[in-house]
Amino acid sequence: MAEDEMLPSYLDRLNPEQREAVVHEGSPLLILAGAGSGKTRVITTKIAYLIGNRHVDPSAILAVTFTKKAASEMAERAVALEPRAGRAQIRTFHSFGAWFLRKYADEAGLAGSFTVYDDDDMATLVTKAVPSMTRQQAQLSAHKIALAKDYCLGPDDDLSDIDPTGDLSAIYRAYEERLHTTGNADFGDLIMRPVKVMDANERIRQQMRYRFRVIMVDEYQDSNVAQFRLLQSLSGVEENSGTYVCVVGDDDQSIYRFRGADVGNILSFREKFPGTKIIKLVRNYRSTAKILEVADNVVRNNESRLGKTLKAERGEGKTPVLVYLPDQDSEARFCADLIQKAVADKKNQSKYSDWAILYRTNAQSLEFETEFLHRKIPYVVVGSLKFYEREEIKDTLAYLSLAANPRDEIAFRRVVNKPAHGVGDKTQDAIIEKAASYSRNLIETARECVPSLSKKAKEGVTEFCSVLDELTKSFNPDEKLSYFVEKVLDRSGLLNYHRTQDEISGTQRAANMQELVNSAVLYPCTEDGLLQFLDTIELDRTLDAGTGEAAQDSVTLITLHNTKGLEFPRVIITGMENGIFPRGDKTGGELEEERRLFYVGITRAKDELYITSCAQRRLYGRTEFMEPSLFIEEAGDVFKVLGAESRRQRGYGAYGAGAGINSVKGNELSERWSKGTRVYHDDWGYGQVIAGSVSDDGEFVVTVQFESGGKKKFLPEYQAHSLMIVKE
Repeated sequence: MAEDEMLPSYLDRLNPEQREAVVHEGSPLLILAGAGSGKTRVITTKIAYLIGNRHVDPSAILAVTFTKKAASEMAERAVALEPRAGRAQIRTFHSFGAWFLRKYADEAGLAGSFTVYDDDDMATLVTKAVPSMTRQQAQLSAHKIALAKDYCLGPDDDLSDIDPTGDLSAIYRAYEERLHTTGNADFGDLIMRPVKVMDANERIRQQMRYRFRVIMVDEYQDSNVAQFRLLQSLSGVEENSGTYVCVVGDDDQSIYRFRGADVGNILSFREKFPGTKIIKLVRNYRSTAKILEVADNVVRNNESRLGKTLKAERGEGKTPVLVYLPDQDSEARFCADLIQKAVADKKNQSKYSDWAILYRTNAQSLEFETEFLHRKIPYVVVGSLKFYEREEIKDTLAYLSLAANPRDEIAFRRVVNKPAHGVGDKTQDAIIEKAASYSRNLIETARECVPSLSKKAKEGVTEFCSVLDELTKSFNPDEKLSYFVEKVLDRSGLLNYHRTQDEISGTQRAANMQELVNSAVLYPCTEDGLLQFLDTIELDRTLDAGTGEAAQDSVTLITLHNTKGLEFPRVIITGMENGIFPRGDKTGGELEEERRLFYVGITRAKDELYITSCAQRRLYGRTEFMEPSLFIEEAGDVFKVLGAESRRQRGYGAYGAGAGINSVKGNELSERWSKGTRVYHDDWGYGQVIAGSVSDDGEFVVTVQFESGGKKKFLPEYQAHSLMIVKE
């Protein structure tokens, strides 16, 4: 940069690190941008600066990111600073790939007017290429083919990491042959084919390098192998082409491994692009210092990171709160109480939309949805359907409804041919019409119709009736209703059907169905228990339907993965138990990604952060005792603690173990609830234990003086869900 260069005024709005990144030139640049550090401002300002001050031709600039929304925002902000930025190529990766393939369609082996196949189209083409495959098998194979293309792998490459069975190569090859005859491309081709074209064609490779003299990549930590290969091909780094490469990302926020993202791309950038300058943006303008301390304490346990510590520009802020709760019902009540009280407090000026409840999997939304519906707390579920609107849940409830009422035509139509076994619309119509004319139930009528059906329909109806007969004989008052629901999922084939849709959505759907099983634990395994369960669900659905469109002022329910790029004044991260978060099957690199996911969740919070951990949780149709997440221990002594870890959580055995001796129980409780202990109650607020004693019937009783002036007695053994110990 020339010393006498007139610098634009917009540089004055940048901090020293941001400014250094904007004016840097001459070598590859990695901008390591921490959460809330203003990375979008830097990349858009750099585009404007290059055009306005370094006289770079706008059409020679290529800036890529991952979503249309991000690309649009980037373009708008760059143009606002420098109108000529409108001529720069600011696109998503896939949009750029489509542009390239339109330009070089012949060389890519595509029709000039090619269309792009989505996931559904891919599955259909797989069934055409390999007719022996079922739709479910085709969907799984299509998913694996897409993943192979993310790794820039063809059918003749080693695919064992994607499909250890060895079957994928032949399927992939047949699919590619069929795809070639159509002249079309799929989404994976939009990245992989430009790489292949440039690898094979020196002329095109040089044309691209001459055209684009500046290449910038946003959210680089989310790039996959094929996208890295595309960046290499375009930049010509190995040939010293003179193209300027700048990538922006945060290794601590790489959380999309399941989509093919490779954190190694950002970790190895210096090695792949020699002479790289690294500039770290660590000034955080979103969160307070105490929130960032939690995030830093946790993520520093990862070995695969470049390392940085965020610095808060907004001051110390409130101490994050860690809440130990007995179970998931208490967790939902606590969250609802916390939010309602904050909104009701006129001094607080809190809105529902200030709050976000974060969880590891979609299935965890059920408890919060149920509690909020009954409390009339407005909410919106981001990134997925509300629980009872999900296809797999509707299917399961249809089977349950039909078991309770064999005349339910809607339920019958929904599941009689799901999974598909040859019972088409005409067969269904015939059964329903006959049942109506003779006032018979649908299962009896279906059985009577079997002799008149085609061979395939006959087999399907017979099997369906057999399943329903078996289920209606499965009620057992000695079991919980969860036993019955699990049996429905197994015998109906619904669990396997939804699980095999594809590796990602199938796992989520199975988890949602399991959560429905968990919710049935509260009911007896009888016909009356089933009716009570269905009535409760119908009431919840009716309450939901009555709310109409989600109000703008609504609590956000959202998975941790979907929070990327968002921020909220007040955040509650729930389900912080080993086996839930982190997931129990995670080790090595996968555990490090779980840790990064927690880091992302923490850094969504602007003003207040709450963490909840339950002593027990309904899992797999039964109640399981839980341990606090290892991430809580890693965070260190940075929380205000409400409640206390249970004896089970500390590893001292089950609740009440050996507790037949009241004196032992009384001693343990008296130590924990000793005189002077500071406590918090849902309704009475903060207070202090002023006395403790054992009643005539052997129960330990505490007397609490509250700051509000009230004096109350409690049985801590049974009321710990509402009266919690505060650890300052």
